[in-house]
Amino acid sequence: MAESSGLTLTQLLPKLVNTSQTLARPPISNFRVAAIGLSSSGRIFVGVNLEFPGLPLHHSVHAEQFLLTNLSLNAEPNLQSFAVSAAPCGHCRQFLQELRGAPDIQILICSEPDPNLTPLSRFLPHRFGPHDLLPKHAPLLLEPHNNGLTLRQEDESRSNGGDICNGHVIDDAKLRVAALEAANKSHAPYSDSPSGVALVDSRGKVYKGSYVESAAFNPSLGPVQAAVVAFVAGGGGEYEEIVGAVLVEKDGAAVKQEQTARLLLHSISPNCYFKTFLCYSKP
Repeated sequence: MAESSGLTLTQLLPKLVNTSQTLARPPISNFRVAAIGLSSSGRIFVGVNLEFPGLPLHHSVHAEQFLLTNLSLNAEPNLQSFAVSAAPCGHCRQFLQELRGAPDIQILICSEPDPNLTPLSRFLPHRFGPHDLLPKHAPLLLEPHNNGLTLRQEDESRSNGGDICNGHVIDDAKLRVAALEAANKSHAPYSDSPSGVALVDSRGKVYKGSYVESAAFNPSLGPVQAAVVAFVAGGGGEYEEIVGAVLVEKDGAAVKQEQTARLLLHSISPNCYFKTFLCYSKP
């Protein structure tokens, strides 16, 4: 894109940041943040911030978290560089550590008077990351892996018989499959508590989101937030258009998502159908 437009990368990315800020949904702060990233395949992806009125602020999605989730949804293996409308907060600098080669990611801060690409290592010189807790060979965020999960037999055969939500029939069998796929992609190496969510909107379109953990724990991103990222990135409209949701999480996991997922979904789409199914690791 940079070549076809005749612009350098440092000229193109800020232009895309400016136009993408309108996609942000920050009804609490009214502070719109956009991040535009260049993947290792050469494709460009967007990230914006999302806030949810009525919920604690830690439920918010930061633009950099949105960006990494967007890369994951599109099976991109890594992030090379990104431009962002404002300097990444400490939360995001830590979340970015989940990527292999994180210190070398180049960042351009558009709000600076003379923005230049600067490595992440300059923003977080004394890093705490995955390899402080995991073996060196462990797959990191965005890298291909499968958690080897399967639904419990009793859950595989469960059917809702076609529940109705706002006049829409919810096929939870279809959502179960999608949520299990998301759980199998979940990056949860610190708690061994992978989970995934599938949402369906009033048009019947399904959006998947995988739980993502951080080595520092607090910047972790819940599976509902990840699925909402897919909804926004996929052109979804008002949150009330989400009519059905299924969570798949590991039976006996140390980290449970059900109550938090129910709280968030009720806040953004009060009439949304919601069901939880349990899974286990295949022997």
